[in-house]
Amino acid sequence: MKLTTEAKQEIFEKHGISKSKTDTGSAESQIALFTTRITDLTEHLKIHRKDFSTRLGLLKLVGKRRRLLNYLQKNDIERYRAIISELGIRK
Repeated sequence: MKLTTEAKQEIFEKHGISKSKTDTGSAESQIALFTTRITDLTEHLKIHRKDFSTRLGLLKLVGKRRRLLNYLQKNDIERYRAIISELGIRK
């Protein structure tokens, strides 16, 4: 399921570091976008169990989000803890 531009802007405004619609580059906004896409793909895979290409895309997204979280954890632990608690991601 494709995210609309309005939905992406809402995610960026809610979770970005500068709280603006154009904050697409901050780690928090990218992590929030990846989390939204991961939940959508997870719901898709619950219905379509044999869709292996979507499963591969999901695993790549999880890896990208993990790398961004590792970067944030190394450089700014407070921002890392804030985004983890805000999105409900467990490590």
